[in-house]
Amino acid sequence: MNTGFGVTSPALAPRIWAVGALTRAVADSLDARFNPVAVRGEVSGFTRAASGHCYFTLKDDRGQLRSAMFRRAAGLLGFAPRDGDQVEVRGRLTVYEPRGDLQLVVESMQRAGQGALFEQFLRLKARLEAEGLFDPERRRPLPAMPRGIGLVTSLGAAALHDVLSALARRVPHIPVVLAPAAVQGADAPVELCAALQKLYRLAQVQSAPGAEKTLHAAAPPIDLILLVRGGGSIEDLWAFNDEQLARTIVASPVPVVSGVGHETDFTIADFAADLRAPTPTAAAELVSAPRDQWLAGVDAQHARLATALRRRLDAEAQRLDWVAARLGRPSQAVAGQQRRLDRLQARLDHAQALRWERERARLARLAERLPRCLPAPLAARRTRLDQLAQRLTAAVEDRLAGATGQLDRAAWRLGALDPQRVLERGYAWLQDEAGCPVTRAAQASPGDALTATLADGQVDLTVAARRSA
Repeated sequence: MNTGFGVTSPALAPRIWAVGALTRAVADSLDARFNPVAVRGEVSGFTRAASGHCYFTLKDDRGQLRSAMFRRAAGLLGFAPRDGDQVEVRGRLTVYEPRGDLQLVVESMQRAGQGALFEQFLRLKARLEAEGLFDPERRRPLPAMPRGIGLVTSLGAAALHDVLSALARRVPHIPVVLAPAAVQGADAPVELCAALQKLYRLAQVQSAPGAEKTLHAAAPPIDLILLVRGGGSIEDLWAFNDEQLARTIVASPVPVVSGVGHETDFTIADFAADLRAPTPTAAAELVSAPRDQWLAGVDAQHARLATALRRRLDAEAQRLDWVAARLGRPSQAVAGQQRRLDRLQARLDHAQALRWERERARLARLAERLPRCLPAPLAARRTRLDQLAQRLTAAVEDRLAGATGQLDRAAWRLGALDPQRVLERGYAWLQDEAGCPVTRAAQASPGDALTATLADGQVDLTVAARRSA
């Protein structure tokens, strides 16, 4: 039979397929023959759609394979795939029927070789943890205001620029001592340990007394150390999983902050450090409270000091009024209250002076801790603070002068009520034999014995007669 394609025997004629049926049959054959399948290759053209599905190509020097990872599987990824990454994937070979393309539907992905390295990481972590190197009790708090910061990273690392930019923005007055070291490669662990040891020696010399300090007078005191590196694969970060590096970090005389990789990356150095930061920039921010925060603290201290002094002065003035109201009429009580007022005045003067000196010394210490090389806005604030301190001193002195005047007036009023002065004007104080005061003629009868208290003594009297007014 001549079909226009040549002569073919009817018995050998191929089956005629519908396109959709053929692609379905090929997909079934692939599923039965290969699936599930594991593939190793390089990621190329990686994209993530708005739906959450990921599309990319796996390739090597001999071929390439279109691949798709749907949202559920993509949500379980422990890293962000990038073009050029060597990965190992598991999934199903199928045919994308609308286009007839061979496609690998990926169900899981990890970096190539990550499994063995991760097992090695877990073994080392378990052994060092059993030795107590990662105990939470060993970790030290970070100093609130470090005098100097040590930094260990590579000179060519982007992390160096990020950390220095963050520190310059937040705490430009704190000096940074850089100890460069490789952060990737076979020699990186040794260089990192050497850089840390260099900073340790500087920190110990600065904390030693006397003459040793003069040997490194140009180096600022180091109160904490940053160990940082940008993100990368597990192979890129492997230098920070070195056992000797972990032991060197634990031996640090000052707190060490580790900022290695991205937020999802963990290394042995992170567990050995006193604090782990998710990124290098975050490490810089954790150790550097903004200078505006310290200025606000100084202002708050000043406001609390002024409020406390006002409240204390008001309380003492009210207490003086209460004491004055309780003064009695007899001369002995007046004298006792006068002595008590004198003691209260002395205690008030002493307490106010002591409180003022203590708060002024505290304010001076806070001001001295801020470097003199700060920008102009802070200098203006310091000038304003000095002016406020002078005004506060004047206000305290005025208030104390007012309290002293109030005491003088109270003493004068007490003196005017002194019975002794009444007697000196020619009056007498009469008492009967029981010691009761006699203030009316009706209380005395002829023949009664009375005692008259005069300004300079007493006179015994006998009533001869009683006459009413």
